[in-house]
Amino acid sequence: MALDVSIIIVNYKTAALLTAAIDSILAKSEGLSFEIIVVDNHSEDDSERILQERYGGRVIYLALPENIGFGRANNEGIRIAQGRNILFLNPDTLLLNNAIKILSDYLDAHPDTGAVGGNLYTIDKEPNVSFNRVLPSIFDETDQAVLRLLSHLRFGRNNLFNYTGKPLEVGFVVGADMMVPRTILDKVGLFDPDFFMYYEETELSWRIRQAGYRIVNVPQSRIVHLEGQSFIHSYDRELRSLTSRRIYYRKTHTRRYLYWVDMNYRLLTTLALGVSYLIGARNYQTKLKQRIRILKQLQQDAR
Repeated sequence: MALDVSIIIVNYKTAALLTAAIDSILAKSEGLSFEIIVVDNHSEDDSERILQERYGGRVIYLALPENIGFGRANNEGIRIAQGRNILFLNPDTLLLNNAIKILSDYLDAHPDTGAVGGNLYTIDKEPNVSFNRVLPSIFDETDQAVLRLLSHLRFGRNNLFNYTGKPLEVGFVVGADMMVPRTILDKVGLFDPDFFMYYEETELSWRIRQAGYRIVNVPQSRIVHLEGQSFIHSYDRELRSLTSRRIYYRKTHTRRYLYWVDMNYRLLTTLALGVSYLIGARNYQTKLKQRIRILKQLQQDAR
């Protein structure tokens, strides 16, 4: 008999965060059957020993021979998962309530929904980015450049976090806590292996929406996301993000759209750099100069 939920956590040298996440799962989850699968991206540390000593057989540990990235590692977890619903959970998360059952119950009751996520919070329990109301586009990237003014005008305060107390249809949920029915993954496919990290959950959300299913934020499900604490140096982070961004547009839009969205992004970055000089924001200048260098390199590599 299938379990209600398979919880897949991809680990890469985050043993301390990982055990805190698992502790919160075991403490907060009740009224459902579940398994916890930790896929280790070749951490080369003592994560396996720590998990064995702390949890014994309660956690399935799958060690990979190399770091194959977030999406592909999750795919390895999916292949051994026994759950009816699959939760992709970051190691830098902490459950605040019975969040997993809330998400699973919503999926079971709404067959028109292909993926769900909860409301995310900072460690201080302040609202954190939980979703985006739209998929990536020229509109969305322009909106980010003007500090989300456009989405505030369009969606009010519920553009990145759900204050309504009711389920809200969104463009995609943050991949830190994304739950998808196994039947949907069987229909639309697993994470695209072309993404090493970033945009893989967005591209999967695009395919789910293309198949006619909704993506929904369920605010009653509450989870802390210690965003960024399980990752690497900022240059590598930006390089991987911008690389995945171009892969996403190449897979989901025409070549002409990719050209115009790239032109718009470079223009917005250049304008932001000019503003940073006017206001004397030196740290921001460094970040934007780095971004421009990466964009130029990606453009040259694409030729």
